[in-house]
Amino acid sequence: MVIELEELARRIPDAASLAIPPDYSGCAMQAVKALIRRRCRNLHLIGVPSGGFQADWLIGAGCVASVEAAAMTLGEHGLPPRFAAAIRRGRIAMKDATCPAIHAGLQAAEKGIPFMPLRGILGSDLLAHRPDWKVIDNPLGAGGDPIVLLPAIRPDVALFHARAADRAGNVWIGVRRELMLMAHAARSTLVTVERIEDTDFLTDETMAAGTIPALYVSTIAVAPGGARPVGLAGAYPPDVEALAAYVEAARTEEGFRRWADEAIFAKVTA
Repeated sequence: MVIELEELARRIPDAASLAIPPDYSGCAMQAVKALIRRRCRNLHLIGVPSGGFQADWLIGAGCVASVEAAAMTLGEHGLPPRFAAAIRRGRIAMKDATCPAIHAGLQAAEKGIPFMPLRGILGSDLLAHRPDWKVIDNPLGAGGDPIVLLPAIRPDVALFHARAADRAGNVWIGVRRELMLMAHAARSTLVTVERIEDTDFLTDETMAAGTIPALYVSTIAVAPGGARPVGLAGAYPPDVEALAAYVEAARTEEGFRRWADEAIFAKVTA
């Protein structure tokens, strides 16, 4: 189903668990703006596996109650300023994870099983802060072989941007396999795309492997430039000046509000 961008944002309810990709993947930045404009609240963000500009915008706008991610980073621009301020002031809860842990939890949901075993967390301080991660003895071993069980991560919504969808609703993501995992694991998958092509990607051997079948896509909105300003690989680069300007503005709550008034709400500032 193809709908307008603002309607797509309305499909993400307050208090939903929302899976978003990292800045180097398919970030639905224009959809995030629409979500902020509708003043969404109490989201649980799941970074797959990390959170960046999308997360910081949503946190700064007061849309987020908690975050689960392996990292929160703006890359060369440093620590996300509104995330850091929210953590310091106790405004959001943080569930620390690792990249393999996030992927393992999503893989469990993808497979329809309640948990996924993982070894690499053993010996980590994370185990003391994640009571939902259980250490057991390998039931198939001879004893003395601990392994961690991670609960399935089944997001209410996965949100991302891609270069194209076809007339059947299949979405081409190329090499960005985390987007495929998100779509498989989530209850609902909302996608913005640069364009819709009059073809069928699944009948093209060069496209099929990088295509998410329409079966896993709930809704599509056409949003040319939908990943700006973070950019979209193969389509357009990051707007480095715009990203730097955001980071500078968002160092303070007042600066973030001024930035949001102009960049998200299109208010004219004196």
